[in-house]
Amino acid sequence: MYFSTFISAATLFHLSIAGYVLEDDYMKDFYQQFDFFTAPDPTNGFVKYVDQATAQSSGLINATNSGAVSWGVDSTNKTPNGRPSIRLTSKKTYNSGLVVLDVAHMPTGCGTWPAFWMVGPSWPTNGEIDILEGVNEQETNAMTLHTGAGCSISSDAGAFAGEIATSNCDVNAANQDKNAGCSIKATSKNTYGAGLNANNGGVYATLWTDQAISVYFFPRGSIPADVTGDSPDPTTWGKPAAKFAGACDIPSIFKQQQIVFDTTFCGDWAGQVWSSGSCASKADTCNAFVQNNPSAFANAYWTINALKVYQDNGNGPAPSGPVSSVVPPVSSIVPPVSSVIPPVSSIIPPVSSIIPPVSSDLPSISVPIPKPTTLATVAVSTGDAPSTSAVGAQPTQVGPMGGFSFPHKQPSGASTIAASSATPSTPGKSTGAPAASSSAVASTVVPVPSASAPLNPGSSATVPTPSENTVAGVVSASSTPCTSTVAVPVVTDIISKKIVETVYQTVVVTVPYPGETPAPAARRARHVREHRRRHNPH
Repeated sequence: MYFSTFISAATLFHLSIAGYVLEDDYMKDFYQQFDFFTAPDPTNGFVKYVDQATAQSSGLINATNSGAVSWGVDSTNKTPNGRPSIRLTSKKTYNSGLVVLDVAHMPTGCGTWPAFWMVGPSWPTNGEIDILEGVNEQETNAMTLHTGAGCSISSDAGAFAGEIATSNCDVNAANQDKNAGCSIKATSKNTYGAGLNANNGGVYATLWTDQAISVYFFPRGSIPADVTGDSPDPTTWGKPAAKFAGACDIPSIFKQQQIVFDTTFCGDWAGQVWSSGSCASKADTCNAFVQNNPSAFANAYWTINALKVYQDNGNGPAPSGPVSSVVPPVSSIVPPVSSVIPPVSSIIPPVSSIIPPVSSDLPSISVPIPKPTTLATVAVSTGDAPSTSAVGAQPTQVGPMGGFSFPHKQPSGASTIAASSATPSTPGKSTGAPAASSSAVASTVVPVPSASAPLNPGSSATVPTPSENTVAGVVSASSTPCTSTVAVPVVTDIISKKIVETVYQTVVVTVPYPGETPAPAARRARHVREHRRRHNPH
């Protein structure tokens, strides 16, 4: 139980570290969550952005509102005023988060400049995050930040998989091309363009926190199961493709970012590098090629399987400190055993509550002096052999009950006890001699050895009958009849150099005595102890 409890608690703790929950799923009515940008291209591209109605009527977007979505550019007409295309800008803005894009296909080919990026309301003051971007027949992805002055990244060896191309994010930084920004290039050809499409795409996940902006890429077939799930955990994804961190105050610069998809042509980047790349042989200029070769843009389309934005639920990603500072001690996850397992005493009751005291179950044992009205006859024979005795019967209202015999030996010496009884209702239990009748035993004297003088055969003495107070202590009364008891003193002596054993058995029956309460169990137990002490051998 403790192991499973610990595992369950550790799992919950791990999830709380990741702490990312879904905020927006753009695949639910995709186009309604974007604005169609129709202004002139800020990057001076040879493009004409169209509105949603025009895009639909000209077949540039698919009609689906769920599942994968696709949109492209005009690939059928020559376009002297720029090729019709689509630029989508999210209606919602963000100040941090985890942005996950599953892209199955992206625009590619000479003259194209596709990008999936984020931008603030005032460029470059509020920054720009280029997640997936390139031009012409570029083979690998370029991930870039664009800012004003005062932001640069450090080359933290081993922190990311890409290669730094430029480190100053300022669009006007010295010793860099204008608007180059700080850029990190991917090293794999399946990250962009034709290589990405040939592999059926992949997933880009951008983790944007106050400390860093990291871009992860997972090619198709190597995508973590949780990356587009309900609770993605970037701490399990390994090394990002790019990580932008260093001398840059990220939260003060990157604000109110909108998500943008666009496909432009030529312009400030694709057009500027036209003559130095592989596409220069196809036309003298980039604009001329785009205007007069519509079929070259049949593959200039996007297909998106998923676009989701997650937010930190307050716990944030796991810090990079030692494990002891991240994982709480086991004692804070697994409660101490004493708080889980109650004390044994609370589970197993005391023995006394299960097994009642012996004194409450054993019959009462009294002083072995019978009361004439309640004791049966005891017949004793004297001779060369040990005598036998007959135990009288119980009162008729209780019914027949046998007595108990406890043979004990006493030291030599003598005293005598006279036993008399009312007429018994049933014969006594005998060891050999028949029980005598009441008329025969009315004056019978039983010789008992005394501790002070030897016993002479034929002589006798009489012990006074116990008083009513003594008998009251022995015979307790209640409204409910009690169990019978037996008191058996055994005395031995030597008579005429022969051992004579005199057995005196007493059957004591407690009878109801109206108006009195039973003797407490403790007192009955004390009587038992006193009786045994008097008659056990010393």
